[in-house]
Amino acid sequence: MKIGFIGTGVMGSRMAKRLLGNGFHVKVHNRTIEKAQPLIELGAFYSETISNLASQCQVVCTCLSMPDDVLNVYTGKEGIIHSAKPGTICIDFTSVGANTSKTIFEMTDAKKISYLDCPVSGGPEGAESGTLTIMAGGGKVAFQKVKPVLEMLGDTIEYLGPSGSGSIAKLINQYLVAVHSLAASEAMVAGSAYGLNSEQLLKVLKTSYGDSRILRRHMEQYVFDRHFTPGGAVKYVHKDVRLANQLLQEAGLNQFTGQLAEKAFQTAAEQGHSDQDMSAVIKPLEEEAGIMVKRKK
Repeated sequence: MKIGFIGTGVMGSRMAKRLLGNGFHVKVHNRTIEKAQPLIELGAFYSETISNLASQCQVVCTCLSMPDDVLNVYTGKEGIIHSAKPGTICIDFTSVGANTSKTIFEMTDAKKISYLDCPVSGGPEGAESGTLTIMAGGGKVAFQKVKPVLEMLGDTIEYLGPSGSGSIAKLINQYLVAVHSLAASEAMVAGSAYGLNSEQLLKVLKTSYGDSRILRRHMEQYVFDRHFTPGGAVKYVHKDVRLANQLLQEAGLNQFTGQLAEKAFQTAAEQGHSDQDMSAVIKPLEEEAGIMVKRKK
C-alpha cells in the first residue's frame, strides 16, 4: 500500500515517521521541502506537487494548519480531488469545521474517492508514540479499509458516524481544552495574587475535584518554568474554539463559557503569543493582575 502524506509539520512529521517505521511505503509533500527532509532521510519519497502524490497513492493523508489550507489542498486546480484516482481513500487529520468536512466529502464522493475526517488528540507526544485518539467520520467501508493504518498512529480509534462526525467530536474536545485552559489560568493567577505558593496550590488541586489534565499539563510542562515552545499553539486553539462556539450556537445555546475562552485566546494572540504554546493564554491574565505564576526559587 502506497501512502501519501501532505503536511509534515509538528504533528504530520511524527505521524509519517511512524508509518515509515512500520514498513509502509510513504510519499510526502510539504510546502517547504526542509520540513520533509528528515523523513526523506528515513526513506520517504518526496513529491514536488500534490497532484503527483495524489495520483500515485492508494491512501492520501493530510495534516494541515487551517480549514482554508485543507480546502486548497483538496479542491485546488492541482489538488487531491482533481488528481487522485477513483478508489483512493483520503484521511484528513486536520481540525476543521463539520461543514468543511462535509463539503470535501461530497466533492470526493462525486469522483468515487473516499474521504474521512479523522482529527486527532494527544499532541506531539501522542503522535510520536502512536497513542493518539483518532475520531473518524465518513464512510464506514473506507474506515475499515484504512483502520490498520490508523492503528499505527493511535490507540483509541473511534468511528463516530457519517461525514463531519469526527470533526464535531474534535471541536467538542477542543472546546473543553480552551475552557479548561482559561479556567486553570485564572485560578492559578488568582492564587498567586493572594500570595499562595503556586507549586503548593497545584499540589492541593491535583488531589481535589479541581484537578484536570490541562491544569497539570500547562503548569508542570510550561508555565512554572516559563517555557512556551508549542505543543499546540495559541493560534490553533483560538481557531478551534471559534469553530466549536459556532457548533454550540447551531445547537441552540446562546451564552456559554467558550465565548470567554475565545476572547481570551484572541487577546493572547493579539498580544504576540500566537505561536507560543496554548498555555501562554495565562500571560495576559498575569499582566492584568501584575503577577507571574512560576516556581519559587
